[in-house]
Amino acid sequence: MARTNHWGALATAAEALVAVGLLLLIMLVVVEARPAEATFPGKPGKIAYSASDGNDSEIYTIKAGGGGKLNVTDNTMGDNEPSYSPSGKRIAYAGYDGQDYEIYTIKAGGGGRVPLTDNNTDDGDPSYSPSGKKIAYSGREGATGDYEIFTIRPAGGGKFNVTDNTTGDFAPSWGSS
Repeated sequence: MARTNHWGALATAAEALVAVGLLLLIMLVVVEARPAEATFPGKPGKIAYSASDGNDSEIYTIKAGGGGKLNVTDNTMGDNEPSYSPSGKRIAYAGYDGQDYEIYTIKAGGGGRVPLTDNNTDDGDPSYSPSGKKIAYSGREGATGDYEIFTIRPAGGGKFNVTDNTTGDFAPSWGSS
């Protein structure tokens, strides 16, 4: 009867398990070592935010390291909730029109304001899509209705109702796939 060496087979299996474990560890380190991603790919730029000018809220930009503060909107109505376009050239925001809040875009350096919505209900929370071809926002369904999520083109038009329920949907934010 021939003798078999079980120790050799066991050692080979143990070596294979160690190799697979090292490979998984290396893959985990490589995946976890990648840089953090910004809202949009590219070099970090300025920060857009809303603050009071003493009379109402306005949209401002500032360098990430501080300094270079710029008043982007300068009017007598409240402007809030800025969202940069992927190119960084425009900012979408909610602005008060004297009756309710509407969605606007403006050049990141100021000027060139474009109204996207014009209705009798509050619209807010704009968020550019990663492609820059759509803006998602929350808007009220009728004067007493609940809030829903809509999309619209950055130049206006093409409004699309994404949600249609009675739960009140707010603050959309685009992801990438």
